[in-house]
Amino acid sequence: MPVILKAENIEKQYGSEKTGVHALRGIDLEIEEGLFYAIIGKSGSGKSTLLHILGGLDKPTKGAVYLEGENISSLRGNALALVRRRRIGFVFQSYNLLEEHTVFENILLPIHLDGKEADMEFVDQVVDALGIREKLSSYPDELSGGQKQRVAIARALAPKPAILLADEPTGNLDEKTSGEVIELLEKSAREFQQTMVLVTHDREIAGRADRVVTISDGKIQSIRREN
Repeated sequence: MPVILKAENIEKQYGSEKTGVHALRGIDLEIEEGLFYAIIGKSGSGKSTLLHILGGLDKPTKGAVYLEGENISSLRGNALALVRRRRIGFVFQSYNLLEEHTVFENILLPIHLDGKEADMEFVDQVVDALGIREKLSSYPDELSGGQKQRVAIARALAPKPAILLADEPTGNLDEKTSGEVIELLEKSAREFQQTMVLVTHDREIAGRADRVVTISDGKIQSIRREN
C-alpha cells in the first residue's frame, strides 16, 4: 500500500539542550494508506506529542513530516492552516464543538470555513453511519458525551481528509460508550476507506487496529501487525 504520511527522524525537545525535556527521540514512521494505526504507550511516553506533530499542530525540533509527499513541517501560517483544515481530520477527547451552533452546523463548519460546498451525499452517509441524524438540529449542550464524540467524528470526516488523527477520543467516556465510539470510528474508517491514527493507552482498543505502534521514552519500541 502507498505511504500517505511519513515521519523522518522526528525529535521534540522542550527547553534548553542541557536542561530540557526530550519528548521524542529520532522517530521514523510510515503510515500506509487505508489502514488503522494505534499508537500506545504509558503517560509521558510521547505518543500525543507525536500525533500532534504528525497533524501539524506542533513543530518538531528536528526532522520532517510528509503528507502525501509534501513536507508539512516546513509550512507556516495560512499554508499550514489550509493543510490541517482540508487534508487532516482531528478527533480529541474534549470534542471541541461550538456550543452556539447546531450539530449540523458543527459538522459542516470546517468545509464552510474553507469557502467550499459540502458533498451532502457523503455527509448524509457519515451522519447515518454514526447514527446522529435525529440530533442534527440539537445543540451540543443537549447531547451526551458519546453523542458529542459522534458529532466530532462526523465533523472530522465531512471534508474527506487524507488522514484522520484521534487523540484519546474515549478519555471522557464511560466503558460502554467508549466501546461504541471506537466501534464507530473503526466502522467509519473502513466504510469510507479512511486512513486513521489513534492514540490510546488501552491495549484492548489498540488490538482492533491493523498496526500497533508502541512508544516508550520518546522512541518507537515496536510496530506490530495485527491484521
